Amino acid sequence: MHPKSSRRTFLHRAASATGGALLLRPYGKQLMAATNKLNIAVIGVAGRGGENLNEVAHENIVALCDVNAQHLARALQRHPSARAYYDFRRLLESKDIDAVVIGTPDHTHAVCAVSSLETGRHVYCEKPLARTVSEVRRMTESARARKRVTQMGTQIHAGANYRRVVELVQSGALGGVREVHVWVNAVYGGQNYPTTFPPAPLHHHHDLWLGPVHPHPYHPEWVPFKWRNWWAFGGGSLADFGCHFMDLPHWALQLSHVESVEVLSGPPVHAHSTPPWLIVRYEHPAREMRGPVTVTWYHGGRFPERLGPERHAQWRSGVLFVGEKGELLADYGRHLLLPEKTFAGFVPPPRSIPDSIGHHREWIAACKGQGSTTCPFEYGGPLSETALLGNAAYRAGVKIEWDARRMRARRSKSADEFIRHDYREGWAL
Repeated sequence: MHPKSSRRTFLHRAASATGGALLLRPYGKQLMAATNKLNIAVIGVAGRGGENLNEVAHENIVALCDVNAQHLARALQRHPSARAYYDFRRLLESKDIDAVVIGTPDHTHAVCAVSSLETGRHVYCEKPLARTVSEVRRMTESARARKRVTQMGTQIHAGANYRRVVELVQSGALGGVREVHVWVNAVYGGQNYPTTFPPAPLHHHHDLWLGPVHPHPYHPEWVPFKWRNWWAFGGGSLADFGCHFMDLPHWALQLSHVESVEVLSGPPVHAHSTPPWLIVRYEHPAREMRGPVTVTWYHGGRFPERLGPERHAQWRSGVLFVGEKGELLADYGRHLLLPEKTFAGFVPPPRSIPDSIGHHREWIAACKGQGSTTCPFEYGGPLSETALLGNAAYRAGVKIEWDARRMRARRSKSADEFIRHDYREGWAL
């Protein structure tokens, strides 16, 4: 929605959504130079997007965008001076926006982010950076070329526990680490495509929600939240949690692009729905400071055999580093050195990684020229690509030997359709 051309329509829908009249107050242009606050636009204002909005609300919220009039109306009640849009493309026509926060479903991340970067805005975008590898690469390259400040929304990265785990691994407490296991007790997918389709609610702009993907009729099985169950819009458990849990080995062992990806086990591939469980092996090449590393991913109740069922009952999701001198078990908020008898009385290394001021605050400060972010697209891009390549290998039914520089699977052309984006007419990156 453009506020000048469709104001009456918006007010009618917003009033209906909130059960009463909603007043859109005039906004005043506030430049960061004068107020030391960023002028921020937020695309996607409910769910995870709403939480992001709350985290940046201390800055100047000048524009809000959502395809759902009810969500937009509720956000405007908290930020009545912001301009309202249904279409992010109209929002980006504004000249007073310094930075953009993107909390939409995965399938619209890339078009929102690249458009924001190409018009000179800094970007905070939820994980994974996009739905396909090619979209992620385009976002990463655009951020690098435009020299914009970026942050991928892996909020756990800012926590103290991850910092302590990275310090332990990098201190050599485990010796050399060649093997890591990552498991998540999450289940998405395993569903059949709907056969009947109700009309879209009045407050939902379905064509704008679809954005660049090929049309699918409206259905409550994917809007507003269940879209992660479906390949058209997301990537299931691996795309959702891969960037959170594989973040830890990527950070601690300085991993980047993979060398190969192979699915060890999983259910038959469904044309539309993501797998409820999966086991994937990633091979990372050796680097100057360490040897090659194998990372094995499990979701949907599967877990590494060496963990054992008893310990799995206590660690339903986690990361296990296997080193020459011992093992390190971790999740979001705790970690444990194993065997416990071996590490009794162990003195942790001195803290070397400063505490974060907050994941969103890092980004805001960096946008103002103060410090840097810890999950810029330069880091989050390869991490997102790694997660998405597991899905690509699964859907293609092949082991992917990955040529990261050329962004292609060697000798596996069947994987291309799951690596590269294919947009409907009228949309491009």
